[in-house]
Amino acid sequence: QVQLVESGGGLVQAGGSLRLVCAASGRTFSRSNMGWFRQAPGKEREFVAAISWTGGSTYYADSVKGRFTISRDGAKNTVYLQMNSLKPEDTAVYSCAADGEYKPLRTAAARYDYWGQGTQVTVSS
Repeated sequence: QVQLVESGGGLVQAGGSLRLVCAASGRTFSRSNMGWFRQAPGKEREFVAAISWTGGSTYYADSVKGRFTISRDGAKNTVYLQMNSLKPEDTAVYSCAADGEYKPLRTAAARYDYWGQGTQVTVSS
């Protein structure tokens, strides 16, 4: 199993930056792809970014490509989401998620087995 705890959310002005942190525990973290998803009020959860278990591959939603960067630190069992040039439409609850072991990189939330509680990101105009 994998336990996930997010932090780093907050209120920021448009054009600003935030770095989200997802602290993971559990034996399978090093063998699991990790993803970030977000859900705005009244909207469905959407994929933001994913990183392979090796850290060698990443994938981004078109809406965040070039502005967000996902990374992981195996020694710290941590996944990061660096968010730059934030826009009001980025406002949402952001959650990290862990896929099963040795899976291909995937964007569907239903494929991910473990989820954190989420952290609120609010971008003011």
